[in-house]
Parts: sequence; C-alpha cells; structure tokens
Amino acid sequence: MGRKRCVGADCSKMAAGCCGVKKQKLSGSPGSGGPGGAGSGVAGTGHCGSDLGIASSSTVAAAGSVNRANGLGGPGGSSGSNTSALSPTPGGYNSTALSPNLSPGPGSGSGGRKMVVSAEMCCFCFDVLYCHLYGYQPPRTPRFTNDPYPLFVTWKAGRDKRLRGCIGTFSAMNLHSGLREYTLTSALKDSRFPPMTRDELPRLFCSVSLLTNFEDVGDYLDWEVGVHGIRIEFFNEKGSKRTATYLPEVAKEQGWDHIQTIDSLLRKGGYKAPITNDFRKTIKLTRYRSEKMTMSYADYIAHRQHHHYQNGIGHPLPPYNHYS
Repeated sequence: MGRKRCVGADCSKMAAGCCGVKKQKLSGSPGSGGPGGAGSGVAGTGHCGSDLGIASSSTVAAAGSVNRANGLGGPGGSSGSNTSALSPTPGGYNSTALSPNLSPGPGSGSGGRKMVVSAEMCCFCFDVLYCHLYGYQPPRTPRFTNDPYPLFVTWKAGRDKRLRGCIGTFSAMNLHSGLREYTLTSALKDSRFPPMTRDELPRLFCSVSLLTNFEDVGDYLDWEVGVHGIRIEFFNEKGSKRTATYLPEVAKEQGWDHIQTIDSLLRKGGYKAPITNDFRKTIKLTRYRSEKMTMSYADYIAHRQHHHYQNGIGHPLPPYNHYS
C-alpha cells in the first residue's frame, strides 16, 4: 500500500480533533451508514458529540492562516513548516517513575528514541491556567525546548476523567507560545463547555500531545489502531471539501476497528449520506503519531512544591483539595 511523507504545507491544511472520553455505541452496519445508521450521525457543525469529545470537521481556508483545531474544527491553514525533525528530551522535571496520573500516552517515544514531550510541559500549562484564573502575571519562559510542533492541549476532570476542553493545531508552533495559547483556548474557549473556573482546578488533568510523523497513504485502511492518528479529507454530498481527525488514542479507547473509525469520522465531519465501500476509497487519508503526557493537578502541586520558582511564579498555590 503506497504512502508518501507529508511535510510542510501539505501537513497543515486539515484540521480538527480532540480525544475521546466515553464509549460511543455504534449502530447500523458500517456499509449502510456507519455509526447511527444511514443518514444519521452528527452534522458538520464541528462540535464533538456529547458522549465523545473527539474529532470535528472543517473547511480548507486560505494558506497562511493559523490552523486552529478543536471540537469545532477551525479553518485550515498552511505553515510551511517541516515537523519531522525531533529534538532530544529537554532538561526539567524527571518523567521517570511516574505516578499513574503522570504518564506518557500509548506509543510515546516509539522506536526507542527519547520523547520530546515532558512532564514540565504539563506543569507549564497548569501554571498558565492558574495564573490566568487568579489574575497573576503569566509565567516566564519555560526551560523545555521551543522547537515547533503541531500540538493539542486536553483538559479532563474528575475521577471519570470526563472531557473538559480539547483544542489544538496542525500548524507547527513554537512550543512556548503554542502551549500558552492552547492552554487557555482549550480551557476557556471550547464552545462545548463553559469557561473553566478556579473551583475546578483540583479536579483537572492536563494532557499535552505533540503530533509527529505525518504520512499521506494511498489506502484508507493503511494505519494501525492505537498507534496512528488519522486525518481524512473528503467531499460531502453537496460537493464541499471537509476534513476531520481523531488523535491516536481515540479508536483504541472506543474499541473501534478501521471501518468503524473511518465511518465515525465521516459522520463527525458532517457526511450524512449512506457510507459505501466505494465512497471510503475516495477519502484522502493522512496518518500521524503523537507523543502524549498527562498530569493531574495533585502531581502538579507536588512538582510545584519542589520547583516553586521554576517558571517564575513566586506566589503561593492553594492547597490541593481531594475530590468532593
């Protein structure tokens, strides 16, 4: 099955997606409409389903615009950046011997190479959100690498880790500014949820996903569940070009096979007509990988107590409150 590397502008044209939180029941055979049966499913508004904080749809916009992606699926952009090069893991917080709530995601650091994503990045996101909610000056420049990557920031809340916000970009952004921006965008401007408040901080989990290894593939089945994220580009029944994405963990978390994942993604991208195998073959599919790190607020507090001035915050943090 043919494939080619996808770099530069080709990698940044399609947008939208975030991570799943709850199993979605798939009804209807994949050949007759996929999830929800023929003609059902979510229209192309870009919102994630209420049970599934995943995917979205977008149209392709003019080159040069910032390609912001969330459950809404912001307009695509073109950065022209090559994101295939990876940097060594930067110094900072030690990500070895992690607690269950402070852990790399599946497939992170595959092939034996060191991960770029780090616990310090999650700490920085918590710092940015905390300073914003309490009205403090933003934290100063962090010490981890500032190399450009496509990225997502995901917030979940509570023991059941329900989705609370997920927005990112497929345009490579320098990590310092990119994490600052998408920390607040995902926490305050994900239209599926109200803006976060101070009271929610103790229940939060933050995940940082850095997207890598983009490849255009010639067969829509040429990707591995639990390893690859996928972006699809297709024309809907009205002839409009649409795109949608699922991050690498989504299909595995939902228990989907290739066909169920593709059909669910088509529905999330707004395709309403019956889904046939011939139509699936018309999809343009890009696969990618991600490095993901997740940290709980409790772990953030523990790190901040040991690295109190790491990011230039000299004010006290509130005590950690256990789940109510």
